[in-house]
Order: sequence, then C-alpha cells, then structure tokens
Amino acid sequence: MDRLKSLLPGKRRLIQLYSFLLYNAHLKGFVKGDIFTGLAKSACVPGLNCYSCPGAIGACPLGALQNALTSSGHKMPFYIVGILILYGLIFGRTICGFLCPFGLFQDLLYKIPTFKIRKGRVTRALSSLKYVLLVFLVVLLPLYSAFKTVPLPAFCKYVCPAGTLEGAVGLLIHPANADKFSMLGTLFSMKFLILIAVITLCIFLFRAFCRFLCPLGAMYSLFNRFSIAGVRVDNAKCVDCGRCVSKCRMDVRNVSDLECIHCGECISSCPTGAISIKAGRITLKGPDAKKQDKQSKRRSVFVKAIALFVLVSSLVYSNFPDKKETLHPSTPENAENTLPIGKDAGMLAPDFSASLYSGKGEITLSDLRGKTVILNFWATWCAPCVKELPYFEEIALKYPDQIYVLALHSNLVTEDVQSYLNKTPYAFSFGIDATGKIIQSFGGSTMLPQTVVIDENGVIVYNAVGSMTIESLEKLAKQTLSS
Repeated sequence: MDRLKSLLPGKRRLIQLYSFLLYNAHLKGFVKGDIFTGLAKSACVPGLNCYSCPGAIGACPLGALQNALTSSGHKMPFYIVGILILYGLIFGRTICGFLCPFGLFQDLLYKIPTFKIRKGRVTRALSSLKYVLLVFLVVLLPLYSAFKTVPLPAFCKYVCPAGTLEGAVGLLIHPANADKFSMLGTLFSMKFLILIAVITLCIFLFRAFCRFLCPLGAMYSLFNRFSIAGVRVDNAKCVDCGRCVSKCRMDVRNVSDLECIHCGECISSCPTGAISIKAGRITLKGPDAKKQDKQSKRRSVFVKAIALFVLVSSLVYSNFPDKKETLHPSTPENAENTLPIGKDAGMLAPDFSASLYSGKGEITLSDLRGKTVILNFWATWCAPCVKELPYFEEIALKYPDQIYVLALHSNLVTEDVQSYLNKTPYAFSFGIDATGKIIQSFGGSTMLPQTVVIDENGVIVYNAVGSMTIESLEKLAKQTLSS
C-alpha cells in the first residue's frame, strides 16, 4: 500500500503536471508537427520550457534572455530582465520545485528503480558549475557576440538538453518533419549526446541537471532569501537538529539557501514543526496541514477551480486559429477584402540594405522599385520557416520578371546558414538581417516566420507573422500584380 502511495501524484506533482500542460497547451502542434506562433509566444513562462516545443504557447525565459542580449548591442534588454526579476522576487527557486517541466522530467527519471548516488562534497562542489554556465554562456558570450555582430545564444545552441528534447526531438519525431533530418549535423549529434548524458545522470543522481547545470535555477537562486513564496523556518522553534538538511536531496547547507528548490519535503522531518511553505504571511503548507478547517478546504477548492479555468482557457486559446489567420488571404470569409493586411499596410516600405549569401554582394530595397517584392523573415532553426521555403521558390520561378523574393535570415544564430543553403539551394535570394534592424523596421521582433509583400511602388500591401501556404502566396501575388 505504501509503495502504491509513493507512485501516486501528490499535490506538488500535480502542480508540476498542471504547469507542463499550461506551458504546452498548443495540442495542435503535437498533431501537426509545427510550433505555435500566436501572440502569447512573446511572453515568458517561469520554468524551463523550450520555445520550439510543438506545444509551447510561451517563450523560455533563458532563451529569451540570450536572444535579447545577442540583439541588444548597447541597449539594456529591460523587458526580459524585468520579467526574470519579477519571477525571482515572487517565487525564487520555488519555480524549480513546482513550476518547471524539466524539473518534473528529472523527478520522474529519478523514480526509475536503481542504485542512487548520495550527495556529498563532490556534488556540493559541482553545484557551483551552473553559476559558471550562467555567467559565461548565458550572459558574457551573448553580450560579446552582440558587440561583434555574430549573434550567439550559447547555452541554447550548445548545451540545453531541454531544447534538444522538447524542440528538436519533439519536432523530428513527427512524420511531417521527416525531411528535416537532412539538416542535422555535428552540432545536433553533440547536443543529443548531452541530452543522453543528462538523462542517465538524472536516473542515478537526484535532479542532476537542476543541481549542476541549469543557469535558470542559478538566476532564481539569487532571490531565494528575498522571494515572497518559499520554505521558511521559525527560528524560535528550530533546535538545529539538522534532520531537514539530511533529508533534502539537494545540496543545501541550510533550509532556503541558494540550492533549496522549496519543495517542502523537509517539513515532515522537522520534530518541532518549525518549517512551512509560505507566501508572505500566508501558510501554504505546514506540519499541521492535515488539520484543515472547512474554510481552508473551501479555499483549496476555489484555488483548484481557478487553476482548472486557467488551464482550460489556455487550451482553448492556443488551439483555435490565431487572429492573424482570420486575415489570411486564403480564408474565404475575407477573399474580397485581402489587401491591405497587417501592420503598416498601405504605407511606404522603409528602405534597407542587406548582404546576400553565396558572395552575391548587397541588395537595396529601393533598387527593386518597379517589381513586387516578397520579403520572408526566417531562420534555419525555425521549423515552420524552413517548411514554407519551397512555396516562395515556386512563386519566384512562376513570376521571375515581376516578383523578387528575398529571404532574410534572423540575426540570431547565423553561422550555419551558408552550409544549409549549400545543401538545399533555392532559386531566389537569401540575405542576412545582421543587426535585426530590418525586421524591427517592419514591426517584427523574434517571432518567425514573418512575410511582407511590397508592391511595385514600394507600398506595403501585406505584413503578418505566421506560416504561409502556396495557395495564400499565389493569391497574394496575383492580387498585388493586378492592383
């Protein structure tokens, strides 16, 4: 009976499960093998959850921070830094214990029956490694690359096992993305080996990635002493017996120090009832948690109802067509009212110059006046972007004298673009948005893909984020040429 109870999910495990479902509420992504590109993707979830996961409806704060730093130049990325500080001040590493999907994955791996490696001096020393990774891979290298105009979100690109599992593997296992295997190279093989190593370690070592390698946990740990929510010790009751530290499987020296994930498992080990989980003055869990009165039970039911409402709302929102899709030129409802569409439609397109790949020099938008121009903002790491490239090629081949197609790669992670184009050549032009200013001038940011159609007079007739189909591109081309 006790064995059965240990397998059943407790309250913390249910919260972890709800968080995973909430972060990955875009169920259509798993069915279709693509990623969500709705407006919610511009917001960060608290835990480690890859932006490119088919179900993800929000951005990973770690990836967002690196992307912001790589494109910041001399500007402070206030938005993402502010979000991380806000999460840290409210939750601290409670996020690691309750709200991180990759934390849940590690907890489940550790349940696999095998011998376990206990914590000690070696694990305590290794716990400092995540702070080194935070400083060098998440902050310094992206900042250095921003000044050198060679964007490099280093941790996401070279290490992050969550990104490999949720993003790369999550997309590649779908049959619709079978053609992407030809894009894989040494980098993916290296990251896949890191993922296998992390999975293996987590079976024998409790939360190995969380303890030794996670820069996001390192950031949140800096707020543990000040966070509103977390494990608290009543010093008046504490007798310094050390049972709480002995029971904890993290490398803590004291309850609620930098390594504490506020899971609350130490509460039951305290002989004097000195430990509890609190949010400000409100006790969320304590030694007398079983002695709930009717009012507290009602409050618990109310909180569960709110959580269920939020989860269902997210599922509904992320699995219905995005608002931009209702403006899509292939939609029958607006077939007569397609142009203009999107941000700045009907306005003169901002001029720009971009370097072309394959040594083809530079292209300036104003030099193309007299032709319809289709701009496609894309990236090799963006699965929907790569999927729609053949559609742009079909348009370029069908209207060679009337339409100029230019695909501008994102300024984030650009080193492998030329090798990709060598493997998969296309019959239209590819350039680089080296500073990210071109996509910004068209109202975009890091949400890809984005398509802009400019008529022969230099006027924007279509500008929207989201995937295109050959039918929608064909319709746009015909309407622009005939207008």
